[in-house]
Amino acid sequence: MKNETRIPAPPDAGQILRARAQALARVPERAAVTAALLELLEFRLARESYALETRHVREVYPLKNLTPLPCTPPFVLGIVNLRGRILPVLDIKKFFELPEQGLTDLNRIILVQGNDLEFGLLADVIVGVRTVPVESLQPSLPTLTGIRGDYLKGVTAERIVVLDLARILADPKIIVHEEVEG
Repeated sequence: MKNETRIPAPPDAGQILRARAQALARVPERAAVTAALLELLEFRLARESYALETRHVREVYPLKNLTPLPCTPPFVLGIVNLRGRILPVLDIKKFFELPEQGLTDLNRIILVQGNDLEFGLLADVIVGVRTVPVESLQPSLPTLTGIRGDYLKGVTAERIVVLDLARILADPKIIVHEEVEG
């Protein structure tokens, strides 16, 4: 007997094309990961880093022409006129009971919107926009207790506190219902 080596038959072109089509039809793993990203606006409050989801942020502008409002809670800094719209400005440092530093030329107002509310949040400094994976957010830090912990979405690996603006917007404490008696 001869030692015959069998050469396998070349695969059918249809089989090759079907295998390629199946390989191309698979969802890439990276696509699933990119779907779970948060785009955040990072800012500073009292030397701590905070962030908000950019989907709530309409714009950021310098703090100018602030008019204080009497008879409002301490966290209501005042109102500003932004292109004909009168908007309240909240100082979340007072809301979160953080140390105050006074107002400077570096202060910015982050105009946020949601739940039919629109107002400005005072920030000491705007750092920039960053993207973080949702699964990288850690639960609250033990040092964030009380009111800050109630409005927390998570903390990044860089120790940036991500605020849950939807919770802040839904809190009835931020709506002032004062009536002037006359």
